[in-house]
Amino acid sequence: MTIPEEKALLRTQARLDRRNNISSADYSILLSAPEISSAEIIASYHSYGDEPHTDQLNSALLAEGKILLLPRISGQLLEWVRWSQAEGSLMKNGKIHEPVGPAFTELSKVKVMIVPALLIDKSGYRLGQGGGYYDRALKEFDAWKVGLIWENELCTRDLPREVHDLPLDAACSPASILRFNS
Repeated sequence: MTIPEEKALLRTQARLDRRNNISSADYSILLSAPEISSAEIIASYHSYGDEPHTDQLNSALLAEGKILLLPRISGQLLEWVRWSQAEGSLMKNGKIHEPVGPAFTELSKVKVMIVPALLIDKSGYRLGQGGGYYDRALKEFDAWKVGLIWENELCTRDLPREVHDLPLDAACSPASILRFNS
């Protein structure tokens, strides 16, 4: 079995497991991380479906005076837009909502990147939805990278990896933050 085939099987199983274990928990525990406290600009995402919920987290980050960037798809890449929660600042694009406005181009100023994941292994490697958008985006940021997962989505075995896969610095569930050795 090839690595892409193995990843596809893992995605299918993770999505089934996720549907059975979804909760209304939030990720406010992440606000206690020193990387969050010291960051002025944070890249996050707007969750949809059964992804770990980011609404409360994003609202709390804005309430703390953080500059919050959300992604939108531009070809095969993600571009980042400053988001303020103003009405009309998100537009539906397929299953997801994307921010409206000019692209933020000073990515070197971003100190934290919060990303979605279906699974994260004990070394910090994530399994995403399979489009490769976040794999490409992770390379653009010299920031603390943390993936949001539900409680049961931390793998005890290594996930299959390809050359383009990069490890995260941490995983955050509703109950804890797990830091990986870099």
